[in-house]
Amino acid sequence: MGARQSRTNSKDKDPKGMLLLRRGQKFSPWDDTVLLGRDPRSLLKRGMRHVSFSLVTKGMTDIPDFLWGLSEVQKLNLSHNQLRILPPEVGRLSRIVVLNLCGNRLKSLPREVSLLHSLKVLFVNMNCLTEVPAELSLCRNLEVLSLSHNCLSQLPASFADLSRLRKLNLSNNYFAHIPMCVFALKELDFLHVGSNRLENIAESIQCLASLQIFIAESNNIHSFPRSLCLLSSLEMLNLNNNDIQTLPDELYLLGRLARIAWNPMDKGLHISHNPLSKPLPELVEGGLEMLFSYLKEKKHN
Repeated sequence: MGARQSRTNSKDKDPKGMLLLRRGQKFSPWDDTVLLGRDPRSLLKRGMRHVSFSLVTKGMTDIPDFLWGLSEVQKLNLSHNQLRILPPEVGRLSRIVVLNLCGNRLKSLPREVSLLHSLKVLFVNMNCLTEVPAELSLCRNLEVLSLSHNCLSQLPASFADLSRLRKLNLSNNYFAHIPMCVFALKELDFLHVGSNRLENIAESIQCLASLQIFIAESNNIHSFPRSLCLLSSLEMLNLNNNDIQTLPDELYLLGRLARIAWNPMDKGLHISHNPLSKPLPELVEGGLEMLFSYLKEKKHN
């Protein structure tokens, strides 16, 4: 019996030792590990900074249960699969620092994410989120949060407690206005709200004194608020593809804007594809110095 089973096992392996399915389809690496009785910890990668585990682009609809026992994991990448649910067991991975869930089909996150007290970076972009749990605000060490390309129209008020958050991406959602809780994030240096349904930018934007990059392109914003001119740390301001007709005279106060920018990746002032009234289009073409000089003179006159 033992010999027969041994011969069968040998026959069902390819030259590399990978178990084969009857139709010739290979088992995934983690199934292979489990079926051969290996310790799943053998799949962990131990780098200089983090213990990481990656199951990227595996076509998974469910997360293998053994993952929840890998308490050492600090960096977990489950991106680009077909996950519809993130189980509450994720709360067991208390050492997680970076969690990448990008490119799945998640409609919600479990409340147990609140147990990830070491979490600093969370990517949940390109999913189907319609809401975000208020409990996420208990991840007080969170510094980077990407919620872009979802179906969100609001954020919990408790997000104001994410006092260490530096980078927030809310682009490609259904926000009609920037959530008020965002204006409480004093450490924020990057805010992307492009491709939403914004018609204005609240005066409260001036509360984000640390903001260096602000992107609000491809909305329906009608006016350029003067309060934006108080954000002296701004190095990139992107208001392309909106409905802005005039620019505030105080725009010249944004001294860290180096140029009129045309390349999406460049720092500077992005103001193209707006119905600017004359003579602003010609001044923009002439460069930032010419535009600033005109606005400064206009203000003092």
